[in-house]
Amino acid sequence: IRHTDHMPTAPAYRTARDLAREQITTDILEAARSRVAQEGAAALSVRAVARDVGMASSAVYRYFSSRDELLTALIVSAYNDLGAAAELADIRALAADATPAARFTAVWHAIRSWALAHPQEYALIFGSPVPGYAAPTDTIGPATRVPAVLLAILHELGASATDPTQLPGVPADVARALIPMRTFAEES
Repeated sequence: IRHTDHMPTAPAYRTARDLAREQITTDILEAARSRVAQEGAAALSVRAVARDVGMASSAVYRYFSSRDELLTALIVSAYNDLGAAAELADIRALAADATPAARFTAVWHAIRSWALAHPQEYALIFGSPVPGYAAPTDTIGPATRVPAVLLAILHELGASATDPTQLPGVPADVARALIPMRTFAEES
């Protein structure tokens, strides 16, 4: 074993150009979020975003090749933010030794809280489709973060129940409504 095998790796060096590109990308995305909040996703325009950040639209196209790519970046960001909120709620509930039913509830409370705090982003990912926009596969992974958390909890709930209409800590009508999701979770 070489001595360097045990040394921590240094963070990758980021040049001033890398940092500037990251900041400009952030500025473009913030301007696009603002435009979507004001005018709706269907009205998103690279030219308008470019004006908002004080750039020529041709310069913005070096960061995002089209309106759809910019929209995809906003959608992926929203899904990732929501997924992180759901995962954090589950982690905190697990750390507090919560039952699967209490974890499920905690995650849904986190989803609702996120939606109330970010209504434009919530509408972007769960609202009406944007005419002419087809979400690329880049959105699939981020979009599955919340369902993955919920399905894992449902799987645990199902494993602890012998009667599908009786789940510990879950009202019977809710337990019945969850049967198809639990079946899916158990088969996955």
